[in-house]
Amino acid sequence: MPHILIVEDETIIRSALRRLLERNQYQVSEAGSVQEAQERFSIATFDLIVSDLRLPGAPGTELIKLGQGTPVLIMTSYASLRSAVDSMKMGAVDYIAKPFDHDEMLQAVARILRDRQNAPAAAPASEARTTNGKAGADKPAAANGEIGIIGSCAPMQDLFVKIRKVAPTDSNVLIQGESGTGKELVARALHNLSRRAKAPMISVNCAAIPETLIESELFGHEKGAFTGASAGRAGLVEAADGGTLFLDEIGELPLEAQARLLRVLQEGEIRRVGSVQSQKVDVRLIAATHRDLKNLAKAGQFREDLYYRLHVIALKLPALRERGSDVNEIANAFLARQSARVGRDDLHFSSEAEQAIRHYSWPGNVRELENAVERAVILSESAEISADLLGIDIELSDLDDDVLDSLPALVGNGASSASHEPTEDLSLEDYFQHFVLEHQDHMTETELARKLGVSRKCLWERRQRLGIPRRKSNATSDN
Repeated sequence: MPHILIVEDETIIRSALRRLLERNQYQVSEAGSVQEAQERFSIATFDLIVSDLRLPGAPGTELIKLGQGTPVLIMTSYASLRSAVDSMKMGAVDYIAKPFDHDEMLQAVARILRDRQNAPAAAPASEARTTNGKAGADKPAAANGEIGIIGSCAPMQDLFVKIRKVAPTDSNVLIQGESGTGKELVARALHNLSRRAKAPMISVNCAAIPETLIESELFGHEKGAFTGASAGRAGLVEAADGGTLFLDEIGELPLEAQARLLRVLQEGEIRRVGSVQSQKVDVRLIAATHRDLKNLAKAGQFREDLYYRLHVIALKLPALRERGSDVNEIANAFLARQSARVGRDDLHFSSEAEQAIRHYSWPGNVRELENAVERAVILSESAEISADLLGIDIELSDLDDDVLDSLPALVGNGASSASHEPTEDLSLEDYFQHFVLEHQDHMTETELARKLGVSRKCLWERRQRLGIPRRKSNATSDN
């Protein structure tokens, strides 16, 4: 069992992290400072050290030397992100921003320990990096282990081929796709498979930084450059020097900042706000957006020259509704992850839930799916997770042609041989009405909904709209 040392002066964070790691089968010791860790433990005997950067007395980076080769994972707040990058240059194996996501922490710990275990095998560092997968993706073939994204459908397989071709280059990449499709995962895969894998990848959500601060955040500023600039400060582009800069939602970047970014791409140099001096940087840019940058450029809302600089390689991420059975694989991966969180190993989707997952349009894509599964796991009182717990409704228009073609066969189970099946020229509304009127005498509302591939709520709403009242006998039989 791997033995991990946590060095964190905030008791609540330290205790929570200890519980998280112990639940995942790690042996954990803890200390509140570097000095306490030295006094209580032989630091070099641990398999991994997880330490806050800012501690009473000596900083967490002091453990890099004291560990004598033991990997050190540095935790840092967003405000000290640049210091975390500096700590990596001092020898830290990686850093993680606080507040951190539990899955993000577990993935980082597992990856570092796996890399340490594989290190004596004398595999090239680049090969060691490419073995890392994402938590929950427990099917190596489907999860494309070195890329870390689940996807068996043709569009995703095509995307994986492009990622493997593009990653080793220094070309700029534009990732396009709807919100929640996993654009940052693609950016992370490109970084991990590149020659820059050991250098930092700095991720910036352009929509999350106030417009008045974004130039200073990206490019840094000199003392006195503006009100409140009491000291000079490096920007995130500088922090990514030698590595990868990922700009998410780049369509939200103000035009002034776009001009500065264009200089980085053209000249390989930056100039801090308020400075007259430029400095060279070596940064690979990966950008992502859910907007149509070409149309924005035509409308004067995005620089056309920057668009063409970014559009060297364009990768398109399909929406979840376009990925076929991938959605069920991803849902099962999320279910396994959430089940582990709550300490249950008996949870599974009902057949209705699986059908709902497969045929719902998922406007929020993977992010919405993950939230739906998490909610269902929390609310589930039995081992079987029903479609209702997922909180989604399937309209007939959401069903694909294969499902619609199978409906007559499905509904024939409870109908007599003399039943009149709908003809091919009937609309979906006609088919719905025909089926409900023909079978509601001997089916409950639940059975009707299941055969039609919709939820009971959707069935009720469609009845109201089409003016199909429930039979009294039917209503009572479902109670």
